[in-house]
Amino acid sequence: MTHNFRQICLQNNSNNQNDGRCLIIGEVAQTHDGSLGQAHAFIDAIANAGADAVKFQTHIAAAESTPDEPWRVKFSPQDETRYEYWQRMEFSKEQWANLKKHADERGLLFLSSPFSMQAVELLDEIGMQVWKIASGEVNNSQLLNRIMATGKPIILSSGMSDWNELDEAVELVRKTENPLAVLQCTSQYPCPPEKVGLNLLEVLQERYRCATGLSDHSGKIFAGLDAATLGAEVLEIHVTLSREMFGPDVPSSITTKELRQWVEGARSIEKMTANPVEKEAAAAELAPLRQIFTKSFYASSFLPAGTILDAEHLLLKKPGKGIPAAQLPNLIGRKLRRSLQSDELLLPEDIEF
Repeated sequence: MTHNFRQICLQNNSNNQNDGRCLIIGEVAQTHDGSLGQAHAFIDAIANAGADAVKFQTHIAAAESTPDEPWRVKFSPQDETRYEYWQRMEFSKEQWANLKKHADERGLLFLSSPFSMQAVELLDEIGMQVWKIASGEVNNSQLLNRIMATGKPIILSSGMSDWNELDEAVELVRKTENPLAVLQCTSQYPCPPEKVGLNLLEVLQERYRCATGLSDHSGKIFAGLDAATLGAEVLEIHVTLSREMFGPDVPSSITTKELRQWVEGARSIEKMTANPVEKEAAAAELAPLRQIFTKSFYASSFLPAGTILDAEHLLLKKPGKGIPAAQLPNLIGRKLRRSLQSDELLLPEDIEF
């Protein structure tokens, strides 16, 4: 398994710290709703949450769509057609460049999925360092070839692909030396737990022998944390500033406050899985605490020397610095060598064995 995809992606990034193995991406998608100010607000919020990267989508309506494109769900009260919606989501080259500059300044890797050749050219000109290919573009060999020519790392999302299509895309990318990650993704919004497909992380790893991960649309933090436990090297999740925001991606998103929990959880899981505990060594390390929390035998009342010990003569009390509780069967019927006061600790040398 590759263990350096995150470092490869962040090698030119000021936030490139060896504090984790998994590349964590906060996906804005269209939740900015065409507002440049909102897009910049997302960058700050995702940076504050501790993610590695912020991801947008670059849509150029005339280059990727037609007025005949149907709505998946008619959600917008101000756009008559899906085409008009894409037009409203467009930013200029200068605006995209400023978004990237803002992300750079906040120590975030800037990502945006291109949905046309023109979008690829625009993003390449502003300095894309890593390319994320959306599920619907996996079979777009023209787009893939152009991106491969940049020599930059590529992340493939698999949500709409069968194995044959995904095999072809991976084989195409492997004709170059572009670092590659393949993400399990279920293109259902929001995605119910039974369709997340965490089992496919291992399948993808065995099939392609590259970095793998999860693109999550569940709207909860649980799938991503589970994926981190399973060794995902890329985690991408949709985020929103508030569940009361407008847009088709909000129900599939976690809040940026939840994103912080998600990041902390994933980093904690990485530390736990990277540091196996040896039971004997752990017990030895905690020996001083053992006396505090365990119990030993004490005299229940005054016991004269020569007493033949019975259970009623003994009480288990803290601290546990004497004979441990498990030794009771070895004490019954033994003769006491010396007298003990009430609540006095019974020591091994006090017993005739």
